[in-house]
Amino acid sequence: METNEYILAIHQEIDWLQNVINQVIGNYLQHEGADAHWTELEIPNIEDVDTPYTNSIRDWNLNTLERLALALVITPHIRPEVLDIFFGQNKIYNRGFTEFGGVIDKSHSGFLPTGQTLLFLIATLNPEWHVDVLSFFNNDHIFQKEQIIHVESTESYLPKLNGIISINYRWLHFFMTGNKPALQHSVTFPAQQITTNLEWEDVVLNPSIMDQIAELQTWLTHKDTLMQNWGLSKRLKPGYRALFYGPPGTGKTLTVSLLGKNLGMDVYRVDLSMIVSKYIGETEKNLSRIFDNAAHQNWILFFDEADALFGKRTQANSSNDRHANQQTSYLLQRIEDFPGFIILASNLKANMDEAFSRRFQSIINFKIPSVDERVKLWEKAFSDTCTLAPDIDIRQIAEKYELAGGAIINVLRYCALAAIQRNDTVVQKQELLEGIRREFKKLNKTMALL
Repeated sequence: METNEYILAIHQEIDWLQNVINQVIGNYLQHEGADAHWTELEIPNIEDVDTPYTNSIRDWNLNTLERLALALVITPHIRPEVLDIFFGQNKIYNRGFTEFGGVIDKSHSGFLPTGQTLLFLIATLNPEWHVDVLSFFNNDHIFQKEQIIHVESTESYLPKLNGIISINYRWLHFFMTGNKPALQHSVTFPAQQITTNLEWEDVVLNPSIMDQIAELQTWLTHKDTLMQNWGLSKRLKPGYRALFYGPPGTGKTLTVSLLGKNLGMDVYRVDLSMIVSKYIGETEKNLSRIFDNAAHQNWILFFDEADALFGKRTQANSSNDRHANQQTSYLLQRIEDFPGFIILASNLKANMDEAFSRRFQSIINFKIPSVDERVKLWEKAFSDTCTLAPDIDIRQIAEKYELAGGAIINVLRYCALAAIQRNDTVVQKQELLEGIRREFKKLNKTMALL
């Protein structure tokens, strides 16, 4: 089916919305001949229409009220002039109608609907439907589970439905083209998807760590059975929180990526530089965007170097301390209420707030690998085209130099560059030692000679 047919189906829905708007306003203002209820208007028949939009309506089993809400949030993007009728003036007060809601933005000359606009259309003639409108913004509603419709936050003293209601651009793009764009790292979504080309057999971890990782995999594989069929939802919250701690390069990020890869779950690493703000309330708002987007997705949320955000609280000796502690308390609550899977990574467990530690279902210590593990890491690193000279004793190197897997990979990179400059693939001992020396320098360590 051509894309223009996809859009035609949306236009037909907007035609219906326009008729509904005219009917409701006419009825509300008691215009002559506007006696019929808007639900008596003919709604587009989508039974045999095969487009992304109509298929979604059927898949989600949307009722008439929900279809109206969806059409309303789409209209500013397709036919904004349909909403110009809401610019009408109340002649009694010589101003716009408060009950119409809506916002005018400096970047958009048209009428942007708010939750109040939707409330007016649906509940003005039927006040009992007010509750139905509110339900559209509950976490268990399909609009929120699939992140389709969003109502902007308002100041605490303003009515919640005064916020602009909008459609997620990814869904709008899907309705028009049949393709849903991937989430992009941005101010509105400060997280980035991470992946890996490696497999579990490429990883060298202590057996005790692998046992704990297996426990995580078991939970992610069987959580629905445990929560629903076994009835554990009566006693357990749906979310799962894990803390990975240990020195840099010990495999924390790689393990998270492999968990996602092997379980078919997207992994999003939260960009803390875009999250943390010096302005009161902004950090919480930035985090809300992440949690709201991820709440009903099959994702793993990964907070790397998390002590920057989840560190210990301090004595409230200043307004900044009180703000930081308030921020930490907010994070605690959001993480505890989050229904999905969260992994936090930290270099030191001691840096984490104790209240956070009590809320982790799993705490895994990624230690510096043992000598035997380092031998395996060195062997795997130099097992392809780039190899070590025969006079290099890998076990001696592993015993002498305590390095994590990430540092060993850095040594491999240095050695490969050194070898290729000589038009060779075999790494000489002095090149290997220079690569190790550079890693020790990064760690502010003194390197003993062989």
